[in-house]
Amino acid sequence: MSEYSKIIGHENIISQLISAVSMSKINHAYIFNGPDGSGKNMLAKAFAQALLCEKQGPEGCGECHFCKQTESGSNPDLIYIRHSKENIISVDDIRESLVQDIQIKPYNGLYKVYIIDEAEKLTVQAQNALLKTIEEPPEYSVIIFLTNNADIFLQTILSRCIVFNLKPLRDDVITDYLIKTYKIADYEAKVCSSFAQGILGKAIRLFESEDFNGVKEAAVRLVKNIYSYEIYDLIEEVKMISQNKVNINDFIDILEMWYRDVILFKVTKDPNNLIFKDEINYIRKSASKSSYEGLENIINGCEIAKSRIKANVNFDLAIELMLLNIKEN
Repeated sequence: MSEYSKIIGHENIISQLISAVSMSKINHAYIFNGPDGSGKNMLAKAFAQALLCEKQGPEGCGECHFCKQTESGSNPDLIYIRHSKENIISVDDIRESLVQDIQIKPYNGLYKVYIIDEAEKLTVQAQNALLKTIEEPPEYSVIIFLTNNADIFLQTILSRCIVFNLKPLRDDVITDYLIKTYKIADYEAKVCSSFAQGILGKAIRLFESEDFNGVKEAAVRLVKNIYSYEIYDLIEEVKMISQNKVNINDFIDILEMWYRDVILFKVTKDPNNLIFKDEINYIRKSASKSSYEGLENIINGCEIAKSRIKANVNFDLAIELMLLNIKEN
């Protein structure tokens, strides 16, 4: 099975890579540019599999010895550039792992593929050390840069690379993937996909994160019970939230998502497009109790709370005012 079949989205990039192999128009340097979790590593590995496959087809077969080596990470013609320091890829890393090694011909097939992950960490000196190799590459070499910031590259590097900018996936694509793969509730998948901003890897991390799930459950519990909460209950809720300061923006964003659902249902009376449609009884209750103006006040109050927290206003006070605003409206 081709590695491309495991990738969600990015059909245009995949099509261009398959076409390049089938037409034998392989460039010697590529940049995959996109946020962490957007699929850069999977695209690079799928492309490498195709280049190194014994059958030399437009896609890797996934069955030959070389494809299996690529899958397991043991193919001698697929080299991942490691770096000795956490925050930089130094000139020594590049010289030892790539510049010197690239002079050795492939062990198996037609190509030798180098993948440089976190390429935004390349120092200027390291990029300069790569220049001669990229300007006069061995015919069998392919260098793939994976980065979340292509702007850091020297223009002399960029001009010699084919750059693929990974676009965010649609929320519904991510939602469908989460539901089918993890068998989770529709609203859980929608919450994760809304937060992920088109990045599938981020959506998966959020779904698997106990911290995020805890914050999400706390936010939903609050809005479902807001009408029965007294001031004391709100203060206790503030204390609970205070223990998760690192996730407070997530908490507030979930509150906003809930009340946007309430507004949407109040306008359309249709639960099908709601993120929290599994909680329709509570959404309907909120819509019946709050005016449009009150719901706008709630959302504005949430934004004000985030601004206050960012400005280092007293945390407990900012959250308590936000919760009182929700209860009043």
